[in-house]
Amino acid sequence: MKEVTKVIKLYKNLGETPLECILRFRHDNPDFEKINMTYLGRLDPMAEGLLLVLAGNTKEKNKYLEWDKTYEFEVLWGFETDTYDVLGKITNISDIPLKNFDRHIAPLLKKISEKKTQGYPPYSSKTVLGKALHTWAREGKIDEIDIPSRSVKIFSIEHLDTRLVTQDEILEEIINKIDLVKGDFRQGEIIKLWKKSIKHGEPALISAFRASVSSGTYIRSIAHEMGHILGTSALAYSIRRTRVGEYKM
Repeated sequence: MKEVTKVIKLYKNLGETPLECILRFRHDNPDFEKINMTYLGRLDPMAEGLLLVLAGNTKEKNKYLEWDKTYEFEVLWGFETDTYDVLGKITNISDIPLKNFDRHIAPLLKKISEKKTQGYPPYSSKTVLGKALHTWAREGKIDEIDIPSRSVKIFSIEHLDTRLVTQDEILEEIINKIDLVKGDFRQGEIIKLWKKSIKHGEPALISAFRASVSSGTYIRSIAHEMGHILGTSALAYSIRRTRVGEYKM
């Protein structure tokens, strides 16, 4: 008898890996304990939202992987990390133009929407010479290889809002986020660097965006590139996936 294939919508929580999300679903749904399952497009630990899972005949996985996606994400200006999100070691801190910041948004969105290619983040699962990029990066050998790139399309991107907070608030939120992550993601080293880098009582600026992009586009890379466009540092402060193809949260 032919195995039934089913697409299941899950919500991957902040701090989880896709595998942990599937294991949580299986725990809550014992009928799926012995059914093959695979996720259709991963989400990093610092991203949350819609995770599609294929249950049953997972050999059909590839035909589901090219769907475009929609994300809501926040960019923290003035800080840069080696992972392009908060779960990374700080590599640069820059001043940000707090005064009349909104006037930079329209030209920024025009520039970023014109992107046709995107390099893979150093901390990603893309394989080069038989080894994942994140392994090259953790071994301190990322400069020994050429990081590949891929074609991307940003179908739409809009600015939702920009808010001013204190760096003390940022530090507290970042520690809370990192504490949700299990396994070895260098959490101890990363938190120490954030604590050393935060200026108590000083302001921090966060902008929120919504973007629809082609499959394989890294939102944290978009955040990183936004910083470079504005001549400052930036990282993905939060990422929430709301749509994959025709599936929505």
